[in-house]
Amino acid sequence: MSGVSWQFTHGRFLWMRRGRTLASGLAVMALAVAGCSSSNAAANSGSASGSTQSTSVINAIGTENEYANVLSQIGGRYVHVSSILNNPNTDPHTFEASPSVAAEVSGAQLIVQNGVGYDDWISKMESSSPNSKRKVIIVQDLLGLPDNTPNPHLWYDPKTMPAAAQAMASALSALQPAHAAFFHANLDAFDRSLTPWRNAIAQFKAKYPGTLAATTEPVADYLLTAMGITNLTPFAFQADIMNGVDPPAQDIALENGFFTQHKVNVFAYNQQVTDVLTTSIRETALKAGVPVVGVYETMPTPGYDYQSWMLAEVNALAKAVSDKTSTQKL
Repeated sequence: MSGVSWQFTHGRFLWMRRGRTLASGLAVMALAVAGCSSSNAAANSGSASGSTQSTSVINAIGTENEYANVLSQIGGRYVHVSSILNNPNTDPHTFEASPSVAAEVSGAQLIVQNGVGYDDWISKMESSSPNSKRKVIIVQDLLGLPDNTPNPHLWYDPKTMPAAAQAMASALSALQPAHAAFFHANLDAFDRSLTPWRNAIAQFKAKYPGTLAATTEPVADYLLTAMGITNLTPFAFQADIMNGVDPPAQDIALENGFFTQHKVNVFAYNQQVTDVLTTSIRETALKAGVPVVGVYETMPTPGYDYQSWMLAEVNALAKAVSDKTSTQKL
């Protein structure tokens, strides 16, 4: 199967990665909607399956599984949540959903999507099945980001999910005013649950100032910035990798030199989508003794919710810097 990438077209960055393969251990992409899995959501939800759910349960979609996970945490037992993009080997720009996905979108009362070109296809599906009562949350708009925002991986920014969760609680409360207190209590609990992640970010930034990193793609760049880590890899190189374009030889040499010349403390590597070039670069880092941390475009499942996933990434980066330990897979 082909991978996916970003291409700047008609004023938007479009996710169209080409010529990539999934790393071993990932499941084959399911076009049918898969229910969001989360340890927190499972304990809090109690929502019924699609065929038996009560009419009082809100049908909701988080286009990417990390948004679906948080939506399930906020909505609890009053929301039946589905996610569509659970696997990075998917091209959102040319995504062709199955009839079951189309039916799910048609029946959704609330949809949460990323924006900045990452999942424009769902907007087209929404337009093909208009519903004046349907609520749509576009995270790009919550953050006030322009369409040409170069890095679409918004969920790695610590500012993103609190804003999205607030919008989710407000939308759910509008749909079911009688349960507004429940939704906002879950919102408060979610915000509190982010404290260990925020603390870990602050502790790293204070303890390891001047940390330098290299990356293949800007998957975790927002998080690296929040942690005070400087990414030496030029964005042009990252964009070439995202687009499935072979970077110029001098750029590859520059990237490899970060490792062989010991200029960086850690290498943040897209673990889910790889090719011969990125694998070679990773091997160069490992041979040079530079620890590798695997970062993910979608929330790894099972075993993680959004907040534990983000904390695991910070902890892996901290281990890499503190004792040169690689965490190639979460």
